[in-house]
Amino acid sequence: MILLLQETRLECGKQIGVKRALKVRQIWSIRFFLDRESKMRDRAPFDLAIDSKLRGCDLVKIKIGTLVAGTAMRSRTMVIQQKTDRPVQFEITSDTRASLLAWLERRGGTVDDFAFPSRVVADGHLSTRQYARLVDEWVNAIGLTPQEYGTHSLRRTQASTIYKATGNLRAIQILLGHSKIENTVRYLGVEVDDALSLSEATEI
Repeated sequence: MILLLQETRLECGKQIGVKRALKVRQIWSIRFFLDRESKMRDRAPFDLAIDSKLRGCDLVKIKIGTLVAGTAMRSRTMVIQQKTDRPVQFEITSDTRASLLAWLERRGGTVDDFAFPSRVVADGHLSTRQYARLVDEWVNAIGLTPQEYGTHSLRRTQASTIYKATGNLRAIQILLGHSKIENTVRYLGVEVDDALSLSEATEI
């Protein structure tokens, strides 16, 4: 059972409160809002955030070359996490590849450029502060309380969904790039005894 922990965590070196994961219907409500408002620049990082399960500081620094191979979008890629200096791999689903392709065709640039550029700093990337403001805008647009959701919600969403469906902590550990299974236990907010039993019974 997943519980909402009453504690704070470190997100890219900054202390944050626990944020709720999005539900599937909420994900599609945000996508509908972004498409209706023709916010192509927002739809791409939103979709990638759900797929990648990356911290905000890693998401905003993704370069075009991480997402494309030649003229095609990658179906899988890898990022070195800023917080842990550990690599984490993730799938880029077909819907996300489509929204990224639409954005990158408009954005232009080279493989060495940031996928989500800053609007104020030449050759810079979208700031984590601006990314957080965008997330606040997205959740507010569908009637959610911004104080209960944030960039960390997007990182937690798919991980929570996979855990609910499978109970496979080891898989979640790998997907999130955690060094210890105990970190994954705390992150998901599962009962410790239940979590360790599941971990011991799980083989990858």
